[in-house]
Amino acid sequence: MKVQSRFSFATDVAYFILRVVSGFLFAQSGAVILFGWFGGMPGGAKVVLMSQTGLGGIIEFFGGLLVLLGLFTRPAALLMSGTMAVAYFQYHAPNGRWPLQNNGLPAVLFCFIFLYIAAAGSGRWGLDSLIGKNRD
Repeated sequence: MKVQSRFSFATDVAYFILRVVSGFLFAQSGAVILFGWFGGMPGGAKVVLMSQTGLGGIIEFFGGLLVLLGLFTRPAALLMSGTMAVAYFQYHAPNGRWPLQNNGLPAVLFCFIFLYIAAAGSGRWGLDSLIGKNRD
């Protein structure tokens, strides 16, 4: 029983790190689009907020923060997973058959990471769990 609880704790820690790091990285991507942080958009492009790229930036930045905090985790992660699926098929897939060829690896990874997070919820240390919204 003691070994199982150690594995359970390690699983909780690993999931927490996955959720926080994935949310943080995704929020950074949205910050590039929305605020021009971290060097801004390629070529110094300005994004129209109510464009597809602008809406993607909103989803990435605010969704990333929600997942990082573990707040409204399931719907935010599901929306972000879908956003990455659209991004892959719309922007990457036409440029080659394989994600390695079409520079779509990050989109595919984020899609499936967020799909897993949508299924798993905030975990033990998310705000959803702390305020009682994640009753698994």
